[in-house]
Amino acid sequence: MNAASPAPLSWFGIVRLGLVQTALGAVVVLTTSTLNRVMVIELALPAMIPGLLVAIHYAMQVLRPWLGHGSDVGGRRFAWIVGGMAVLAAGGLLAAAATALMASHLALGLVIAVIAFIMIGIGVGAAGTSLLVLLAKRTAPARRSAAASIAWIMMITGFIVTTAVAGKALDPFSGERLMLVSGTVSAIAMVLTLLGVWGIEQPDLSPDTSSATAERSGFMDDFREICREPQARRFAIFIFVSMLAYSAQDLILEPFAGSVFGMTPGQTTQLSSVQHMGALIGMILMPAMASLHNDWRTRPQPWIIGGCLASALALLGLVGAATVGPAWPLRASVLLLGITNGVYAIAAIGAMMNMVSEGRDNREGTRMGLWGASQAISFGIGGFVGTAAADAARHLLPSTASAYGAVFAAEAALFVLSAWLAIWIKRPREQTSTLAAQPANLGA
Repeated sequence: MNAASPAPLSWFGIVRLGLVQTALGAVVVLTTSTLNRVMVIELALPAMIPGLLVAIHYAMQVLRPWLGHGSDVGGRRFAWIVGGMAVLAAGGLLAAAATALMASHLALGLVIAVIAFIMIGIGVGAAGTSLLVLLAKRTAPARRSAAASIAWIMMITGFIVTTAVAGKALDPFSGERLMLVSGTVSAIAMVLTLLGVWGIEQPDLSPDTSSATAERSGFMDDFREICREPQARRFAIFIFVSMLAYSAQDLILEPFAGSVFGMTPGQTTQLSSVQHMGALIGMILMPAMASLHNDWRTRPQPWIIGGCLASALALLGLVGAATVGPAWPLRASVLLLGITNGVYAIAAIGAMMNMVSEGRDNREGTRMGLWGASQAISFGIGGFVGTAAADAARHLLPSTASAYGAVFAAEAALFVLSAWLAIWIKRPREQTSTLAAQPANLGA
């Protein structure tokens, strides 16, 4: 009897896996948005503290290439996804407890928070990488861009629902209420994860795959090989710079709204919901606009470049908000930033899903892990640098508002640089062949 590879995922299977992204986003958004605002505004701690904690959780995700390699070799991802989500959910609840404890026992609360954010980082890395590998390897090539769109739209949906509902549930604010909300979100996330992956995975028993697994090299050999691929390397650099621009505002938006516009914790959490709603709109608009051009899947650069430049313009709108103050339409500016970020993100994710199999076979997980690690490192640096820059600017500039405005302007400049780097993500084969004969290749 001839063994066969499992059938590609159906649309229903893709949507089910998207539930894991929804769960992942729901837990993470509380730790990256709400908890940092509570530390900065309610507890009056330096913004660098939540920035450093979030940086720790991103630093743990440098394990993503190794996790992706393990998925390539083992071929069974259920335990990676469910186990990773369990660690993430427990870490999210522990982080909320640590934040509540900081009000009375700051040192102990900080120690527990460090442990919690290490758990969050490991959980996100394990569950997120294995999920992306499963989508990339089990989805038919023609459906990969759409699968990426569905997964990320569902993750943003998790952001929106969580921030909107949690924002209302947190008022009036208390440490006990924060823990109750976080525990509820973590429990729901585990249920969604089990619903998403239960029974969906089938072992790949094809002879070719079994032979490739038996003969493949170790992790470091595979990782070095992936790093030598010009296209994979260029894309990793683009991800790093663009995500640096994207993430630097993530930890300062809510404190900015609280200190400059006088918003309450519930109001700033709902403001994050507005941003995520905008991202969802952008992610839906991007495929709709791109469908008018049949070559958007093979030539993603124009869409990525446009999304980066539009995001830069939207960040300049936040500079205007910092300059004008409460009279500025802040919600409209945040909504526009979300829309432009959504267009940029879905174009880049679609390119990533289509490029993950371009290179030596059976290395998709390691390749995806490289890009995931680049994103995680960038997010960690961006979050910490953004909060540190805000703290420093408050000492150097005449007002808190101008300090935030300077950080937003720097992020806009990074998006412009990202647009330039996007030109070199993926060259057409004929262009690559021509340039290969020249003495040097820019961006290679």
